[in-house]
Amino acid sequence: MNILSLFVLVPVLTIVAIVFTKNMKQTRLVSAIGMGIQLVLAAVLIFMYLSERNAGNTATMLFMYDAVWFPTLNIHYTIGVDGISVAMIGLTAIVVFAGVFASWMVEYLSREFFISLILLSSGVFGFFISLDLFTMFLFYEIAVIPMYLLIGIWGSGPKEYSAMKLTLMLMAGSALIMVGLLGIYFNSAPDGGPLNWNLMDISKITIPIEMQRFLFPFTFIGFGILGALFPFHTWSPDGHASAPTAVSMLHAGVLMKLGGYGAFRVAIFLMPEAAHEQAWIFIILTAISVVYGAFGAIWQKDLKYINAYSSVSHCGLVLFAVLMMNETALNGAIIQMISHGLMTALFFALIGMIYGRTHTRMVNEMGGLMKIIPFLGVAWVIGGLASLGLPGLSGFVAEMTVFIGAFQHTDVFHRVVTILAASSIVVTAVYILRVVGMLLFGPIKNEHFLHLEDAKWYERFSTITLIVSIAAIGLAPLWLSDMIGFSLGPIVQKLTGLPFASLF
Repeated sequence: MNILSLFVLVPVLTIVAIVFTKNMKQTRLVSAIGMGIQLVLAAVLIFMYLSERNAGNTATMLFMYDAVWFPTLNIHYTIGVDGISVAMIGLTAIVVFAGVFASWMVEYLSREFFISLILLSSGVFGFFISLDLFTMFLFYEIAVIPMYLLIGIWGSGPKEYSAMKLTLMLMAGSALIMVGLLGIYFNSAPDGGPLNWNLMDISKITIPIEMQRFLFPFTFIGFGILGALFPFHTWSPDGHASAPTAVSMLHAGVLMKLGGYGAFRVAIFLMPEAAHEQAWIFIILTAISVVYGAFGAIWQKDLKYINAYSSVSHCGLVLFAVLMMNETALNGAIIQMISHGLMTALFFALIGMIYGRTHTRMVNEMGGLMKIIPFLGVAWVIGGLASLGLPGLSGFVAEMTVFIGAFQHTDVFHRVVTILAASSIVVTAVYILRVVGMLLFGPIKNEHFLHLEDAKWYERFSTITLIVSIAAIGLAPLWLSDMIGFSLGPIVQKLTGLPFASLF
């Protein structure tokens, strides 16, 4: 069997096994084993991919498999990966594995909870391996729909409102994506051949520029909604705040990356002429996302809302880099997706652990926690330093690559918006250091906190997994950058051969 199909099959088999479990202990054990196998598969895939590249295999996509699924509409189950999708699969495997341990003590309907969580992950894995646009969209929907149940049933606060708002916004995005994909499909054979959904085949033809101009906004905005594109980001903070810990981890750490990946892989890659013409509009919107999200985080007092607005800023930086359409910025966009996925998953895991002990997420109600729960305190500091871009951690590599790539454009417009976006680094440092000071240091404001217990073994395991991944990218980023850069070559060649329509 093709190794890529296992990334969809293993979650399905894990779900089937969970159905037959009899208690919470069996459920979480089966979930941990299943997602542990996924993590091992991801490591094997990365090794196999690097081995193929080192052996001189120059194919654009590796480990491809194709099977006819619905011949009437020429829909295929077509899968394959390049360095970009391999990196995203690795991120997903790490976050889902850590999320299982972060959910170790979920008691209410635990079997149904883990089934929904793993179903979401199967959709994400399927999305990243799909080369057929219809199949990709199908997996996209599989990844998005379980969020309604996960927030509406297992969430907190105004969970029904947050679940409904998130679902309606993402379904609106899905409708826009479907319009874009149908338009691409009906223009996939300009010479009169059979219409098809194959991403790589469509990339070899030129969609008429009039259709590109019409379809590009639908596709980019559709994916951009999931990537928290301003002003369509409002679902994100509410969804994060009400979601249970592991769901927030997957939501911000993995699910939002489908937006950036889809905007890059589908909208920009398949409609490059329209992307060049209309990029300036979306560059302005993404720059607003970056700065607005950072300032929004400063004014929040709830830990989850702070991290949610931080995610708006960091995910805006992904779309900002994608729209720059040069090799350095695109490389930075992919690394930023991975870096933010790990950082935000760590933050949401720690928020859940702290809330489970203090029963509050309000920063001004806490203080001095470093003395009481030092492991969680140190982990929070590491996550904060990664978020503000400390050298040696993944955030520095990602953000510097993005800004260097963006600044390679020599016109006034790009230089100005890059400087504005880069100012978010200072704002990020303000709210990160403010939260660290108020949360971990100073006087202990509640005497009940004196009896708090530090992280348990499964919490330490989840946290250390994410911290090691963040440090590994920060200390040794070259292998990841090279793996991504090799796959960007033909994409950048297609993009940079076109004139860029500047604002001025």
